[in-house]
Amino acid sequence: MTMKLHCMGESGNAYKAALPLALSGLDWAPVYVDFFGGETRGAAFRKLNVMGEVPVLVDGDEVLTQSGLIQMYISEKSGKFGGQNAAEARDILRWVLWDNHKLSSQAGMTRFLMNFLPEAKRNADVIAFAQGRLAGAYATLDAHLGDRDWIVGDGPSNADFSCCGYLFYPEPFGFERAEWPAIDLWLSRIEALPGWKHPYDLMPGSPADRARSTSSLPLPDP
Repeated sequence: MTMKLHCMGESGNAYKAALPLALSGLDWAPVYVDFFGGETRGAAFRKLNVMGEVPVLVDGDEVLTQSGLIQMYISEKSGKFGGQNAAEARDILRWVLWDNHKLSSQAGMTRFLMNFLPEAKRNADVIAFAQGRLAGAYATLDAHLGDRDWIVGDGPSNADFSCCGYLFYPEPFGFERAEWPAIDLWLSRIEALPGWKHPYDLMPGSPADRARSTSSLPLPDP
């Protein structure tokens, strides 16, 4: 049975689930969620996910939400990306939690404020504060990757797929890849994985698609 990932190309959190799915060899397909059109606020979507967020993975009777949990499920199904032993699995979880608190949460919010919020409503002080927090997170990740190819262990894992979730997006949010050489090399290694795709190629929905639409109302951070 083909798994369905309810997602959108503009969501870095959805990319954290779509990328390991694409690399896992599992049978899956993306299902577009019109976030900017308000779909996640509707009753039908709330029945699927009461949290009103993407991604949502549907595998038969299993309905899973939150990217980190979906990554764990993909590892259970495929035997990949979850670590070679219990110690690695714990360290992967440590980095997934760090990413959600320190990196992706700030990157997603800052990207939204700088690109998807109407310009008149963009608060320069808030953006500067968030970019300062992001700089600290980039420094932590860059230092960790200075003497290793992958965040945990000898190959790509859910730690890598979580932490890279927002770092391939072209919209400005305070990340210049060339300024962080270890992160830059690490992202190149991810790009070289067989089956890797950019989020706008892997999932439906992009700013270009919305630019062609007459209904592009900004909503909270995707």
